[in-house]
Amino acid sequence: MPIYGLRFRALGQTSYYSGPAGLNPGEHVLIEAEQGHALAVIVSGPAHPLSNQEEPLPQILRLASPEDVRRGEANEQLSREAQAFCRQCIRQRDLDMKLVDVEVFFDRSKLIFYFTAPSRIDFRDLVKDLVREYRARIELRQIGVRHETQMVGAVGNCGMVCCCRRYLRKFAPVTIRMAKEQNLFLNPAKISGICGRLLCCLSYEQENYDHFHKNCPRLGKKYQTDKGAMKVLRANMFRNSLAVLTEANEELELTLEEWQALSPHRPESVQNPQNQPRQTPKPQVGDGLLVVSAAPDNLDQLDMMDELFPHEEPDSPRGQENGNPDDAGLAHSHDAANGDAGGGQGDPGKPRRKRRRKPHSRAE
Repeated sequence: MPIYGLRFRALGQTSYYSGPAGLNPGEHVLIEAEQGHALAVIVSGPAHPLSNQEEPLPQILRLASPEDVRRGEANEQLSREAQAFCRQCIRQRDLDMKLVDVEVFFDRSKLIFYFTAPSRIDFRDLVKDLVREYRARIELRQIGVRHETQMVGAVGNCGMVCCCRRYLRKFAPVTIRMAKEQNLFLNPAKISGICGRLLCCLSYEQENYDHFHKNCPRLGKKYQTDKGAMKVLRANMFRNSLAVLTEANEELELTLEEWQALSPHRPESVQNPQNQPRQTPKPQVGDGLLVVSAAPDNLDQLDMMDELFPHEEPDSPRGQENGNPDDAGLAHSHDAANGDAGGGQGDPGKPRRKRRRKPHSRAE
């Protein structure tokens, strides 16, 4: 069966499906998705399947009818109305969250509200308002700033639509070490994307840089070679060469093959540092994002989810009961100011003993 490229949203990612022959770009089709049926538009194809294709592609169910197209347009209108209503409820309840997008299932059985927030917030009342308004299953899903840019879309520093919006499926870990090894200026405005995080394109060529630096000596270090001591000045990955300074203060440019032929080694170390394996930084795992789902028949269960949301601790009259040393100090100061004779952490019934100072001997 021929292969077609489908999109679910304008300027969104292209997914590939196999379907019957005779479909043309611009036509709407129905496919099987996690939320049941989904409406998509053909943007490319038909194309012949690849001979070395290992896994079969998902299939197109059928060509969408005019009624299916009208239902899809109505769902888009419902999504815009739900965004306006949800933003109004957020302002009324003064919640520290930002609504990004609303996804409506094709059969309207479920609505997903994507939002960003600096921390976990208690939005159970907001869920109840949405369920009462639309009488459907409501799911509030917290996303990160990278996923926000992926869903909304933006133009990057290169002048093209962001890679996460066009084709990136998963976000690769990007570290500041990549920018340093690629000899980039560590200017946040230059190496950060629209989302405020490091550019995803820094990881595209990192494999080549890792392979080059694995065989490259350390910059600024002196090595003993067959032609005397040499100091490594610069490294150029694109030319696969090094710039070294000899004992005669002569600067030479050598390829990595020529450098390895000189049998370089560090005079102060037994092992050659360039042969030691490089440690790959582990991606940092942040806090889990919150996902809460509710339906009209289980609104009462939201009140039993207190452990998921922050709550304020009741103030204690004494700091010692809460175990906070700062509060305990404030409590002792308050007692002393009120004329408490106990004075501090000892027994309030015993008088406070004074320490006698030893007289300093004065030299005659």
